[in-house]
Amino acid sequence: MDSLTQLTLGAACGEAVLGKKIGNRAMFWGAIGGTIPDLDVFANFVADDITALAFHRGITHSLFFAFLAPLLFGWLVHRLYSSGLYRKKGWKVGNTLFWLLILVGLINAIGASGGGGFNATTFIWSMGISVILGILFWRFFWRKESREVHTTRANWTSLFFWSIFTHPLLDSCTTYGTQLFQPFWDYRVAFNNISVADPIYTLPFLVLLLIVLFLRRQNRWRRLLNWTAIGLSSAYLLLTFYNKVRVDHIFENSLAANGITYERYMTSPTILNNILWNGLAEGDSSYYYAMYSFYDDQKAFLDIQEVPKRHHYLEGHQEDRDISILTWFSNDYYTLFRDSTTGNLMYYDLRFGTMNGSMENQSDFVFGFEILTEDEIWEARESENGPPVDDFGAFWKRYWDRVFSREDED
Repeated sequence: MDSLTQLTLGAACGEAVLGKKIGNRAMFWGAIGGTIPDLDVFANFVADDITALAFHRGITHSLFFAFLAPLLFGWLVHRLYSSGLYRKKGWKVGNTLFWLLILVGLINAIGASGGGGFNATTFIWSMGISVILGILFWRFFWRKESREVHTTRANWTSLFFWSIFTHPLLDSCTTYGTQLFQPFWDYRVAFNNISVADPIYTLPFLVLLLIVLFLRRQNRWRRLLNWTAIGLSSAYLLLTFYNKVRVDHIFENSLAANGITYERYMTSPTILNNILWNGLAEGDSSYYYAMYSFYDDQKAFLDIQEVPKRHHYLEGHQEDRDISILTWFSNDYYTLFRDSTTGNLMYYDLRFGTMNGSMENQSDFVFGFEILTEDEIWEARESENGPPVDDFGAFWKRYWDRVFSREDED
């Protein structure tokens, strides 16, 4: 999921493990642990689009990494606190600057991964955020005498284990998928039950954790509120699994009612919510796509549209490196268009659906790549157009449409 959600979950894990012993430091290091797996996005700066795509949510999101990395990070942080270095002002300043630079890099790397490369506006905003955080650290961290920390290496290892281990598990619930079994298997685990960014999951979690941040470590409400935050977010996550089962059943019935035969299908929530869902089924030569909202009057995916595969456009090049990575990444849910301007092929990953409920035009798709066909070996790069954010109006109208229709009838 998004970095803010993973940071929040990591901080809650840190608080649960060591909050009573070391206070807010547990939340700080837990947040870092929850962020560590996503540092793989820095590959966007040093690798081509397709290599970075394959690397993201790979080894750093694996169970292998989750079990081994905490041993290293637990040892390093234990050495830091047992040496007393953490109490020196030079360490505080250097440590703060280091993590602020990591934050700036992470924000810009995530922005670049969405298409369009470096963005000056994103960079300016990230620098502004870092300056504000730097002032806060100067006020509340650099100038104060640090309390002594007494805990064991096993405690630190446990903190990093839970903050890192929960990260790929949560990511596996999204459509993007997570290579949990790297380096032994590149299968992408994707349960498709929650959006990559869902404010209903994140915001209550974050608010409760911010309250915990301002309570003394021995305050009994601190532990209670932290576990309440974990409990509420977990309960919502379970609800999304229940919603997934309901939507699967409705999509199966909708396909049967329309006489559509299919080999397989998938459903997934649209961005920022768990109410409006995509349904995608694969036939012999076409896919079948529609949207369903829990606010709809009928429990059915209406207006199912046929989307030609056009996979024959790749004939003779299916084994080219970039093409094989794209088909693996999309789990073979893709369609192709011939761009009328450049003559190149446009490859669209259908798993992420659309913003406006249509798959008729190139501008409808959320996630696409341009395939360069001039050379003998075809290469690919992420589409410069990025997601169709202008369609957010149509997206929200579809989300609420049946509600407004009922109100108009009343």
